[in-house]
Amino acid sequence: MRNSRQFVVGLVLFLGSVPTAYAQTRTIYLIAGSGVSLSAKDVKDVYLGEKSFSGSKLLVPLGNAVGFIEFMEKVLGVTPSQFEAIWSKRSFQDGLNPPKLLMSDTAVINFVKSTPNAIGYVSRPPVGVTVIATY
Repeated sequence: MRNSRQFVVGLVLFLGSVPTAYAQTRTIYLIAGSGVSLSAKDVKDVYLGEKSFSGSKLLVPLGNAVGFIEFMEKVLGVTPSQFEAIWSKRSFQDGLNPPKLLMSDTAVINFVKSTPNAIGYVSRPPVGVTVIATY
């Protein structure tokens, strides 16, 4: 668990140093397993640890190293360092963990396909999953 957290912190710090001009060039596709429906506010709440359910379904949110900065800025309206600060507080106060971070669009798509109630984001048009929003 600790190594995973250290990896996420390191990635957030690294990605936070990437110029934001690059971050504005990708389209982000929010994907979900069948039957998951979320509003834009719900998505933000899920990824910031304020919401865990869609109806009676416990959601399984995923991060993606590909498109991480774009997702933070376009969808959540936070910087990577703000995201880390939010999750540090949530971890300490509430015992919550940040969304699991996968390293590729393919890994996120495969996880969403095989995991009920999973949601994630990818930077290329996905096949075989439901796109619930495009940013």
